[in-house]
Amino acid sequence: MKSIQTICYRIVNFIWELFHVCGVIFGQGFNSLRLHHVNPLPHDVTLQLLKEYLAKQSDRLKPSSLGHRIRFIRSLFRFAYEETYLTSNPSLKLREPKMDKRIPKFLIEEDVINLKISCLSLRERAILEFLYSTGCRVGEVQKINIEDLNWENCSAIVNGKGSKQREVYFTTECKVWLKKYLVNRQDSCKALFVTDKHPTRRMAIPTIRWESKRLANRGKIGVNVYPHRFRHTYACQLLDNGAPLDFIQGMLGHEKASTTQIYAQLRGECRRELYRRYF
Repeated sequence: MKSIQTICYRIVNFIWELFHVCGVIFGQGFNSLRLHHVNPLPHDVTLQLLKEYLAKQSDRLKPSSLGHRIRFIRSLFRFAYEETYLTSNPSLKLREPKMDKRIPKFLIEEDVINLKISCLSLRERAILEFLYSTGCRVGEVQKINIEDLNWENCSAIVNGKGSKQREVYFTTECKVWLKKYLVNRQDSCKALFVTDKHPTRRMAIPTIRWESKRLANRGKIGVNVYPHRFRHTYACQLLDNGAPLDFIQGMLGHEKASTTQIYAQLRGECRRELYRRYF
């Protein structure tokens, strides 16, 4: 039986080679790498090579996408170094690009009403109501089980980032649609939201995203609709109703207050969006 070290070492090399197969790393293929006498293995990579690669990528990637790329590279090399597959970590001095603070995109009330009207199934309406009234991340919604709901308090326990649990609340309207959906189900799956096709299983995140987009197309909503946009809308409504930022931080499950601060810009943006829509 192969040792754990051998398996891990192969995983490191496999992940690294995926970059080359996809034609992403260094922006070159295997042939051009060989011409430059670069063997596509982790221990051949230097800080200078990584900087050259990222400099090329910065011409075509947004700062956020470049940041994701840098975090992946750092994670890969940190793992390889800590597990002694490398004698040094060339990615230590890589820094993520500074990103402009973008105002989160939200839905106005008219959009939400049109989305509700566009629902053709109990599941569609139940998911929409839950996303809209809890402000949960799509991954939190996907993982929630029926037993996590407290019907009396109209609340649910969700597992957020870093496996941190928090209590979220949903409206009475959401409760009505959740119960209608669950009563209509004929399966024993513990997941709150499940697939329509048999065998019944927990809905996948891409399916929830696709369902949001389908609702938007059906309702002829003039903006891009995705699960996280409901989260921004939730925060915007709390702000408009006078909720303090520290309360919103707790409800959204933000670890850092600075993450929630960006929503402070939404007060004026909500008014501007309504003006543009109706004037």
